[in-house]
Amino acid sequence: MTAAELATTTPELEPSRTKRLKAATRQAHEELDSFIMSAKPFENRANFGKFVQTQYLFHRDLDALFANERLSELLPDLKGRRRLGYVDQDLADLDIAAPAGGEVRFRAEDTSFDLAEALGWLYVVEGSNLGAAFLLKDAARLGLDDSFGARHLAGAPEGRGLHWRTFVAALDTIDLSEEEEGRAIAGAQDAFRTVHAYAREMMV
Repeated sequence: MTAAELATTTPELEPSRTKRLKAATRQAHEELDSFIMSAKPFENRANFGKFVQTQYLFHRDLDALFANERLSELLPDLKGRRRLGYVDQDLADLDIAAPAGGEVRFRAEDTSFDLAEALGWLYVVEGSNLGAAFLLKDAARLGLDDSFGARHLAGAPEGRGLHWRTFVAALDTIDLSEEEEGRAIAGAQDAFRTVHAYAREMMV
């Protein structure tokens, strides 16, 4: 979907890239949230473990992006935003094996990936961290917190809000062509579809 096409589906084209991405992925985001909550991840630790396995597959897919120099020049503290290591620790805390998966979406050795598409994926993973505050509170009912079992849901030291606003400020100022805008939107939509597929695989 190009920025022009998006304009025909919304009352007014948002000037902010982040808001355009949010508008273009709203339905996919709502469907994913609804499915995950229907699987009752906070009913017991076994269910929560399946949720963490879903998170593992998603974070594994884009882990290579956090060490990419091209992206690091565009987005602040990108390396510090990586969360796969925390997911690994959570699985170990819960005594659950990391699930086997197929092809990883982005590989460190692949330098030809589409930067605009990668930005869409990073928008989704960073947005998930913003909303994780509510999930962390739910995890507390299972005796889990940001130091045991739910580490990957922890907020940044400077606070979730500032952490997100810093990311948004950088994402919104990256110079992209109209075609690249469309690929960023497609990347974000693909990220949501991918997580949904992992959730159906792990949590059903």
